[in-house]
Amino acid sequence: MTCASCAGRVEKALAKVAGVQWAQVNIATEVAWVQGTGERLNMQALLDAVAKAGYGAALSLPADAAGAVGGAARTQAPLWPVATAIALSLPLALPMVAMLWGQHLMLDGWLQLALATPVQFWLGGRFYIAAYKAVRVGSGNMDLLVALGTSAAYGLSCFELFRSEFGADPGAAMPHLYFEASAVVITLVLLGKWLEARAKRQTTEAIRALQALRPLTARLRRNGVQADVPIAVVRLGDEVVVRPGERVPVDGVVLEGASHIDESLITGEALPVAREVGGRVTGGSVNGEGLLVVRTTAVGAESALARIVRLVESAQAQKAPIQRLVDQVSAVFVPVVVALAVLTLLGWGLFTGQWQQGLLNAVAVLVIACPCALGLATPTALMAGTGVAARHGILIKDALALELAHRINVVAFDKTGTLTEGQPRLLDVLAVDGNRSALLARAAAVQSGSEHPLARAVMQAAAAEGQAVPAAAGLKAVAGLGVMATVATHTLHLGSGRYMKTLGIDVAAVAGPGAGLAQAAQLHEAQGRSVSWLASTPDAGLASAAPTLLGLLAFGDSLKADAGVAIQRLKALHIRTVLVSGDNAGAAAAVASTLGLDAWHANVLPQDKAELVASLKQGGNVVAMVGDGINDAPALAAADVGMAMATGTDVAMNVASITLMRGLPSLVADAIDISRRTHAKIRQNLFWAFVYNLVGVPLAALGMLNPVIAGAAMAMSSVCVVGNALLLRRWRPRA
Repeated sequence: MTCASCAGRVEKALAKVAGVQWAQVNIATEVAWVQGTGERLNMQALLDAVAKAGYGAALSLPADAAGAVGGAARTQAPLWPVATAIALSLPLALPMVAMLWGQHLMLDGWLQLALATPVQFWLGGRFYIAAYKAVRVGSGNMDLLVALGTSAAYGLSCFELFRSEFGADPGAAMPHLYFEASAVVITLVLLGKWLEARAKRQTTEAIRALQALRPLTARLRRNGVQADVPIAVVRLGDEVVVRPGERVPVDGVVLEGASHIDESLITGEALPVAREVGGRVTGGSVNGEGLLVVRTTAVGAESALARIVRLVESAQAQKAPIQRLVDQVSAVFVPVVVALAVLTLLGWGLFTGQWQQGLLNAVAVLVIACPCALGLATPTALMAGTGVAARHGILIKDALALELAHRINVVAFDKTGTLTEGQPRLLDVLAVDGNRSALLARAAAVQSGSEHPLARAVMQAAAAEGQAVPAAAGLKAVAGLGVMATVATHTLHLGSGRYMKTLGIDVAAVAGPGAGLAQAAQLHEAQGRSVSWLASTPDAGLASAAPTLLGLLAFGDSLKADAGVAIQRLKALHIRTVLVSGDNAGAAAAVASTLGLDAWHANVLPQDKAELVASLKQGGNVVAMVGDGINDAPALAAADVGMAMATGTDVAMNVASITLMRGLPSLVADAIDISRRTHAKIRQNLFWAFVYNLVGVPLAALGMLNPVIAGAAMAMSSVCVVGNALLLRRWRPRA
């Protein structure tokens, strides 16, 4: 594919295949993404459709190390056609330059023909082939414009040369020949395409860098024996030995040893992170000074590295909404340009009688109007932006998120695990009967089957105090409220004050021995702590049994180190910040006050978070939701842009359109910043691409640009657009 018209033609061909719901073609990566109903979608039919449209395609298999980076990125375009074209064209072009200094070094006409012919039909043969395929299916593209323009100049030169040699006056002076125009235009287009391919290759460096992290072998330990095996042999649960300085071949959990792991190319984290027994490691990261034994938890396509590559490829393949305008223009661009070239020829010939000059001006119109820059303006900027973001730990799933993120004016944050460390500690245990140890043991029994951060805090506290945790049965989570379980002959309920209300217990009006608990709870909440209540229903929860309040547990969580900086940076970008938490009002107010958020909402159930986000979108606001847990998933989906912490759950990351690999709140501002810069590059590229054609075509039609200059301008326009996009590679996150 050579221009936006080509991509559009392939898209239309794929969309006509039975079972295809939509097809998307990226000219920069040379990849087509097709979605359809599996039982009706036929792969061979897709390949045949592309071939019928005049192109070739092959299935990109997940096992392919190159992935879906695209042909332009996989192999470097050969230089020899460009070098050969330059060698043949220079003798034609240099005499034209010498004439500026009064030197007449024009070559013999037959020698000019000998030099120009191989450039026109051998090196330029690709344009004729592609143009023929386009015309055959009733379309047009850049190659058609180049073929028409250079053929006109070459044909006119041949006509003049043969007429002077074999015409009525064979001894006449040598006529004006334009072999240099056709040859130099083809040479410049070939050079431009080579530079363009080289620049496009740089836009996919991020993907190739990630793919290069994947080791090909792993040192497997089975029954105490170690052996190097291909990575494809490793299975879940296998033990892999990672020596100092080696890349970790799989995702897994450390079984033996301790070391520091360099995850910079995966998460963007500049400093190595400590990993010991029980710690998680990611395939592709580099082991530091220690020997590690890792139990495999993910391999192949399900590894974190493979998922990251897929996310970035998916984002780079998709079209930004602004690209629709380009597609609409490209659909009619080539026919309009051909019509303008014909009008230019007729205008000069009929009104001035200068048919030769009119033909040259028509050639200049055809050459300068090639829609390469228009087609490359958006995808190259998207590729560069998503690529550099991925290298710094910001994974952008789709182009729509990238385009929307620059307009964000409200950011809603979850609290636990997002603004706080998400590793709460049990700070206080108060029992109604004064038996603190028994209360802690019962709470640990209820939490024994949960992976919630508060559950881990209870279990850690019970283990630290050497508590014997009784057996529990019927463990059940009560969504957004708490958990329940049967211990001995009682059903224990552990959760929020709202949960207690559903049981008929008003924690604010407890009488008797537990009267002081309400005041203690208020003090804890005022200090930003989370309070959970434990109640018991006798007889395993019979309907007739009245629940009894047993006591409370207070948890504290520390703010993330960069949370304050994150909020201040968003304020500097004139973005409103809101806290949306399921925690109590005291905890939410304390965090909001400490960090300086504009508003806060507490005691928000998971289903209500989505409604709250929807209310924030009223009035035309563009809202981003930042969270990390399963309970944040509805809100992440409801927001214009969902941002998930990679330190959280897979559910949150699957729903969100942006994943922050290091789990730092300050990366939110960085994600918005790279979005704004990428969108600015898209607008700059489209502006220059449109202006270039709006200015260049009239100048060519008026005879103010000869074909050689037009060819050089056309080639350089594409290179400039790609080069401007590549400036995004300099971006660095302030975080």
